[in-house]
Order: sequence, then structure tokens, then C-alpha cells
Amino acid sequence: MIEKSTTNELGINGFTFKDLYDPIRLSELLSVFNEFYKTFSSEGFVRYLSYRSTKGENLTKTEIANILIETAKAVELFIIKLFKIEEESSEIHQKFYNEQLIMRLKREFIKKGILKKKDKPEQISPEHFEILSKVYQSYQHLYNKYNWNDEELGFAQLVISLIDEIKETDNSTAKEQLSTLEEYYFLRKLLFPETVRTWITSNIPSKLDFENLVDIIRPEFEINEVITSPHIRKRVGFALTDNRADTREITREIEYCLICHEREKDSCSTGIKEKDGNLKKNPLGVDITGCPLDERISEMHALKEHGFTIGALAMVALDNPMCAGTGHRICNDCMKGCIFQKQDPVNIPQIETSVLTDVLNLPYGFEIYGLLTRWNPLNISRPHALPYNGKKVMVVGLGPAGYTLSHYLLNEGFAVVGVDGLKIEPFPPELTGTESIPPQPIVDYKKEIEKELDKRVLEGFGGVSEYGITVRWDKNFLTVLHLLLSRRTTFKILDGVRFGGTITVDDAWKLGFDHIALATGAGKPTIIDMKNNLCRGIRKASDFLMSLQLTGAAKYDSLANLQINLPAIVIGGGLTAIDTATEALAYYPVQVEKFVIEADELMQSVGENSFWTLFDREETLLAKKYYEHGKLIITEKKRAEATGETPNFLPMLKQWGGVKLVYRKRLQDSPAYRLNHEEVHEALEEGIEFVENMTPLEAIVDEFGAVSGIIFERTDGRITLPARSVFIAAGTSPNITYEKEYPTTFELDRNQKFFKAFERVLPNG
Repeated sequence: MIEKSTTNELGINGFTFKDLYDPIRLSELLSVFNEFYKTFSSEGFVRYLSYRSTKGENLTKTEIANILIETAKAVELFIIKLFKIEEESSEIHQKFYNEQLIMRLKREFIKKGILKKKDKPEQISPEHFEILSKVYQSYQHLYNKYNWNDEELGFAQLVISLIDEIKETDNSTAKEQLSTLEEYYFLRKLLFPETVRTWITSNIPSKLDFENLVDIIRPEFEINEVITSPHIRKRVGFALTDNRADTREITREIEYCLICHEREKDSCSTGIKEKDGNLKKNPLGVDITGCPLDERISEMHALKEHGFTIGALAMVALDNPMCAGTGHRICNDCMKGCIFQKQDPVNIPQIETSVLTDVLNLPYGFEIYGLLTRWNPLNISRPHALPYNGKKVMVVGLGPAGYTLSHYLLNEGFAVVGVDGLKIEPFPPELTGTESIPPQPIVDYKKEIEKELDKRVLEGFGGVSEYGITVRWDKNFLTVLHLLLSRRTTFKILDGVRFGGTITVDDAWKLGFDHIALATGAGKPTIIDMKNNLCRGIRKASDFLMSLQLTGAAKYDSLANLQINLPAIVIGGGLTAIDTATEALAYYPVQVEKFVIEADELMQSVGENSFWTLFDREETLLAKKYYEHGKLIITEKKRAEATGETPNFLPMLKQWGGVKLVYRKRLQDSPAYRLNHEEVHEALEEGIEFVENMTPLEAIVDEFGAVSGIIFERTDGRITLPARSVFIAAGTSPNITYEKEYPTTFELDRNQKFFKAFERVLPNG
């Protein structure tokens, strides 16, 4: 049980939580760290000091990496002392010590075992395996000090202890026992592979087939082929759909990593280049750029695998301080750049998110992460935030670009006002602090910040991360980033403000701003060339996602006016199309269930006959459809609850028409497949159907003026698909609205589609 400290004093004499937000005191904390580092490792500190003073000149990349890893360990020990979390941090180290044994089991026993193909046991039979199993059971009783409740761990503890004993004493008994265990494991995996399938040591990477990155089936559907998944994952509502990997799975990924920085082969960070220096392309034609932030991934893994989780987060924050907004289910350029180009890559985003969450789940974990964004000795160019320099910047847009830019400007000493058109929910003063009262330290992240996503208040912060990204990603991380910025005394948010309407460039100069930074992202959705494009029932995908997320329509206690109908079609092939398809399929059961609940209440109030007289003919048809479907959804939920199952809505949803994602080219040519095929895999598992090689020509309008189908053109003729809701996800254009409203304010490119780019040329080249 975590209890709040009765004092704000930290573990370093003279420092309080308030000081962690004061640039002057952060500078003093750096000096204290230097003295601590000298005591921890005088030789390491000398190397660090030399690196800091020379900025790394005349040092190889590997030498710098080793200095940073050594310093990260010192940073971890210092932070442990600062926050007085010695006991909790030791538990993390012990947990990863156990995982190291499993990694050693794979490296030193399974990979290097003597039982290769040419040395198979003479007796390969269930009878002989039964004899070995009895010996194995006797070992479990003999070595009962090991953790046999977690058999893979117990097996690793026993095997590694025998290996170490043989190295030290050349013990013949240990050799005999190890040989028996090797034969036992070989036969068990050969004869009964299902019994070790869950062991990470049994994990074998698959070869990559870039034409078949997603497991699909192509059953016949009338006259056109519809791509579906052979695997179905039941989804109910808008709770987090993609739980993160556990410690054992993270261990597997780290063990799989080759820790390439030691040989300067860490292409996950740097990308892969051809001999002429140009970026290499993968078989899908995508540049292998590696991490766009040049994050030190291999160094992070080297720290994490030995339990230095805080040190690993310090390494991440060196290049990616806003890492709460990246990681699992957000970016995967690092995976595409992994040195394994012909087999499954290391799941780096999972590891990065694990590093962050392991720290957040420590006592004062939020405060530790926040500190590392403002104070990080690994960052020799800016080890701590600077005091206010008297300059003020207005950042327009608080999406990923805006909030990241705001962070860097704040650390450079600028005052920042973030302007956003959305309503952004404020935090209570005790969380952000006031001019006279510091913020209340957050002790327990899970209790004080984390919320179930279907119950979390939509804060409006984060732009597309808030309204465009689905609940496959944990949006509690947006709350973390929002709160980190809101606690900065030189940062303010002006929400509900449209740049070019509420405030103009001239207004900004009059208010005393020294600079305006535009981080407005994409704006206008692309209008496709289709007849009856604007009829009722057709809407832009981005508009649907914003309405779904920001109005709270997905919540059962909301009466937001968002109405969709099945069957539904999404036109497009990018990630926005994927997101729209999954969320539309998940929203329909919520919508019709809420309709039944409200309708039943009204019927009790005004009577059933009077209730149905409230609608015209079109509305009556739709209302009866919603009511019938909603009753079936409620019945399925009750059935599942009674049997302890997860409700299975998919058969009904498909019977009602389901959601089809229609693209003008092949699945393999779609942007979603080429850039992030994992999202395609997840969407198909939720029941989305993908239709290839279809170009929309015309929306068919029913007698009420609403869409009832779409006519598509394909090489073999025209095809009509029924549709009562259509979402257009054909891309967006950059947001240059201000220049159109106030011409000549900014310069545009030659095509008048983008703001003109400028390159800063420094003196002397």
C-alpha cells in the first residue's frame, strides 16, 4: 500500500518537490548529482565530465554510448535516493534478475545445447519421456527452493545454477543432472510442443513475407472478393483494446535484440543506407529511416535487461522526452529499421512503453518521469530547464507537434501560450499548483491519474492524439503530458480559440508575443470525385472521429447526437480509414443500446403508441430498426454475463451489413499496410472487411434523400454495395486556412498547398 508522505521533503537534504519545478534549484540539483556520481564511480564520472566538456569530440559512437549507459545507472541510483524508493526499486531489480535467468537459459542452454540434430537421443518415445519426466519431478522436489509455480522460471533457476556450478567446480553430479534436463527438454519440445508453447524460450521468429504481412482469408462475397481475418477478437465498447505486454514478453523481446550499438549497427535508431548514402527501401518501397528522433534504442535495452528501468527511461528521455506520446501502437519506424529485415523485428515500441509504465507505477513515478523531462544529466547540451528569458511564444495547436514544441521552448527558458480551437479541460489547482502553492505530488499514478478509457474524461488536449487515435492506445498518457505542461509556471493554455478568428497575427504582436509557431497539422479533408458526394449519410472520416471522441458519444451516460447506420462503408486505405472502420463497428452496438434505454423510458412516460407517433415515416423505419437491434444487443450482453463470457456482437453486426473498408488498389498497396500493417491486422480481427480495387463513382440516394448504396468501378465492371453510412477517408490537406483568410501574411509554396519551407543557413556553412 502506497501512502502519501506527510512532508514534501525529498531524500536529498534541502530539496523539496517544489524545487523540482524551479530551474535554479534544478541547476543546484545537477551539482549535487555530480558529487554523487564521483562517489558512485570516480572513473565513470571522469569519463562523463570529459564527454560533457568536449561535447563528444574525438569519441566514437560506441564510447559515447558506454558513457551514457554508465551515467544512466548513476542517474537511477540518485533518483532512487531522491524519492526514497529504495525498497520498491529493489523489487524491480529482483524481477529483472529472474528474467535475466530466463534469458541466460535461452542463450546458454537452449541455443548452445549439445543435443543438436546430429546428437538426437537414441530413445525418442513417450515411454522414455515418461522416465525422464519422473526424474525431472524428483529434481523439482530436490530443488524446491526454486519458483516452480512459474515453471519456466523454476526451470531456468535450476539449469543456470547447474551451469554456474559446473563452471566453478566441474561437478560431475551437476553435469549428469544438466545432461538429463537437456534430454528431457529436447524430448518434451519434440513430443509435446504445446506444453512449452507459452515459454518465451520456445519463441521462434517468423520469416517476413512482405506480400503477406497480415493473415487473411478471401471468401466469395456475391461477385466481389472481401478480405477478412481468420482470427476474431471480441470487442465491447471503448475500453482499452490492446493491453500492453507483460514483463515476460518484454524479456523475450529484449533477449531477441542483438544490442547493436556496440557494433554501430543499430539501424533501429539510425536507419539503413545504401552504399551511395541514400536510405534503403524495404520491399514495400518504404524508406528505412529508423527512429525519426534518433532515440538510443539499443542503449535503452542494455539498461532495461539488467533492471535499470529508471536509467532506461532517462536514456529514452534524452532524445524523446515526450515518450508518453509515442511507443506502443503509435509509431513503428524503429521496428521497420530493426536489423532483422527478413524475420520478425524486435517489438521496440512495446519495450519503450514498458520502460515508461514501469516507472510510472513506482511511488512518485509520475514525478520521476516529469523530472527527467526537465532535468536529465544525460542531456549534456541542456541538462536542466533554464529560467525565464523574458521572451514569449504563442504555439498554435496542441497536438503532438504543438505540445512537443512547447516542452522544448519551456526548457530553453521561453514563456509559452498554447492556443487550440478545442475545449481543453483544466486540472484542479491542487494538481497544477498556483503562483503561491506548489502542485501536490502524485504518489500513485494508477489511483490518481489512470482511468478506464471508456470512463475517462475527454480532455481535448493532444489534438489528433485525443480525437483521431482509437482506444487501441492508452490515452491516459495524454493526461500525463497535459499535466506535465500545465505544471510549468511559464506555460498557459487558451482553449476554444481559433487562430485567424478569435486571435490574429496582429493581435498576437499587440499582446506582446515575440514569436508565433504554427503547429496546426492537417486541415481540410480531401473531397473525392463522386456523384451525390454530399447527400445525407455521407460524412468525412475525421469529422466522425472527432464527433465520436470529443462529444462523449461513445459513453453510455452521454446523449450526444451522433447517428450512424449499417451497413457502413469507409472509403480509403490509410490509418484514418482503419480507425474509422473499427470505431464505427464498435459504436453501433453502443448507439442502439442507448436508443433502447431512452426509448423504454419515454414509453413508460408517454405510452408506447404515443412514442411511435413522435416520428415521421423515415424516422419510424429507422427507430424500429434501432430498437430491434438494440434489444438483440442487450440480450447478448445478458447471456454473456450469465455465462461469464465476453459478448459476441460480430455475427449480428455482419448480418446487419457490418463495416467494409473499400480501397482503390490492393490491400498491399494501401498506406495502412505499407506503413503500419499491425493496424490492419488488428482491424480485421475486430471484424472489418476489406474490399480491394474499387473506385467510387456515385452515391445512390433513397426516397428520403439519404444514401442507400455506392456504385464502384472495377476492372471487370461496376459493382453496387449497400450502404446506409459512408465515411470518406481520402486524406487531408495542410492547414493553411489563415493565409486564405488573410492573404500575403505567409508565403506558400509554388503549388499554393503548403507554407513555404525555409532552411536556416548558419555562418561558415
